[in-house]
Amino acid sequence: MAVSYRELGLVNTREMFKKAMAGKYAVPAYNFNNMEQLQAIIAACVETRSPVILQVSSGARKYADATLLRYMAKGAVEYAKKLGVEIPITLHLDHGDTLELCKDCIDNGFSSVMIDGSHHPYEKNVELTRQVVEYAHKFDVTVEGELGQLAGIEDEVSAEHSTYTRPDEVIDFVKKTGVDSLAISIGTSHGATKFKPEQCTLSPDGVLIPPPLRFDILEEVEKQLPGFPIVLHGSSSVPVEQVKIINQYGGKMKDAVGIPEEQLRKAASSAVCKINIDSDGRLAMTAAIRKVFAEKPSEFDPRKYLGPARDALKELYKHKNINVLGSANRV
Repeated sequence: MAVSYRELGLVNTREMFKKAMAGKYAVPAYNFNNMEQLQAIIAACVETRSPVILQVSSGARKYADATLLRYMAKGAVEYAKKLGVEIPITLHLDHGDTLELCKDCIDNGFSSVMIDGSHHPYEKNVELTRQVVEYAHKFDVTVEGELGQLAGIEDEVSAEHSTYTRPDEVIDFVKKTGVDSLAISIGTSHGATKFKPEQCTLSPDGVLIPPPLRFDILEEVEKQLPGFPIVLHGSSSVPVEQVKIINQYGGKMKDAVGIPEEQLRKAASSAVCKINIDSDGRLAMTAAIRKVFAEKPSEFDPRKYLGPARDALKELYKHKNINVLGSANRV
């Protein structure tokens, strides 16, 4: 039996994005796989009074179990209320790749889905995206499409090369598909190593500086689609301090380079009203866990290492909301 997202206390992204574009900020879209990540996301967004999009990939949905995930989303809504602030919460499928998967998520309480047909030829991408939109809009579920392709590997998303979005295609794509938002490719990428060292310049203090995002493409897309919600995927900044902690305590994350936060802030003040962040959260949790294991090798209580990981993640996301996305105090 189908479950409506409204029964779970969730909202779709339509009103969220209108407010974000008017306020020149981006709604955080944080991926989660387990309880500790979900607790950290909700606590951070309640404390900063920020709307939030809870993102679940196909792999994360399999990991958590679709039925359990539905009740986790409902629990997130109730948890926010318990913490004292009713924030808008969306449950979103990240990088859905088939019509069947999107349908199943919609039938199980998702309030937003992404259909990623960017790896298909253009006309096939249009056809697949339109089919998802036709089904989703029957239930007032919002749909995100994608034009252009991001390089990198994260969860079940993998591509060797980036393909920048072609601004001349966006009007035709949106008109033919009816999507509610559009993910574009302007130089972000999936995973913790977004750029090769030879693509970067070296700062005086030895930090790799990646090439700037293609804001010219973003500006042209804005001209073609004025007032239309734009999304950035692969937008983790890969904090140097987190990578250092991981490597200090036995990790091997060589040449991990992310998107500078000042570039994301610039994007968030434009038509970009949703920014996806996953790898940064993984890094923060991994750094905290590795530190506990190294300093307390006899520890075996999961609460004693997952608790610090959850706390580190919450602080990271509070920082993102306040200083990067500009979504704090928007509720």
